[in-house]
Order: sequence, then C-alpha cells, then structure tokens
Amino acid sequence: MRIKDWKIAFSVGLGGMLGAVGRYAISIAFPADSIFPYATLIANLVGCFLLSFLMHLKIIKKRLSPAIFTALTVGLIGAFTTFSTLSLETISLWSDIPILAVGYVFISVIAGLACCFLGLKLAYRLERSSI
Repeated sequence: MRIKDWKIAFSVGLGGMLGAVGRYAISIAFPADSIFPYATLIANLVGCFLLSFLMHLKIIKKRLSPAIFTALTVGLIGAFTTFSTLSLETISLWSDIPILAVGYVFISVIAGLACCFLGLKLAYRLERSSI
C-alpha cells in the first residue's frame, strides 16, 4: 500500500471509531427495553440522510481531502449505521411477532429512501443558494 492509501485507511479507522461510539450512544439513549428496535432504526435513518447529504453536496467534496471525506462517509457513517443489526433484529422480531418484523423492514427501507431523498434535496438546495 502507498502512503496515501495508509492515510485514508487510518482516517477511515478514526471515523469508524467515532461512528461506533455514536451508535453506542444511540443505543443508550434508546435502550432495548421495548420490543421494537428504535435505536437501530434511528441510527440507520440518520445515516441515510447524512450519507446522501454529504455525497450530493459538491462543496464538501471540493473542500475536504479524500482522506477526510472517506473517513466521514465510509468510516463514521458506515460504523454508525448497521445492516447486520437490522437483519438480526428482524429475525428476532419474526420469531415473536411476524407482522412487526415485516413492518420494521418496510419502515426501514421506505423511511431510509425518504431520508436519502431529503438529504439529496437539502444538498441541492444549499448548492443553489450559495451560487
């Protein structure tokens, strides 16, 4: 690996550490004492919005170095969101209340797409207002 690759890999690791801590904080704020996995849903929806926003805001890509941009998108948001936990919680819900499992997946996908769309729209709006 070249030095540039090591720098990006290290940056992703630091971003991942921050994202994992953020994800843990969400799980503390929304403990799993109810049957519905609110913490995972919130983390994934916030991640959908933020990733779409960052990916579509051109000024961010221009001003941030590739290492910082990758640390934010792959590292921080990648560690903050969690498809594997969504899958595990869906299986768990399915064994207890199947209709809740279906609802959880439906809400996660539809609301996730809506959050991505909102992130994209906000980024485009900010781009237009700064011209």
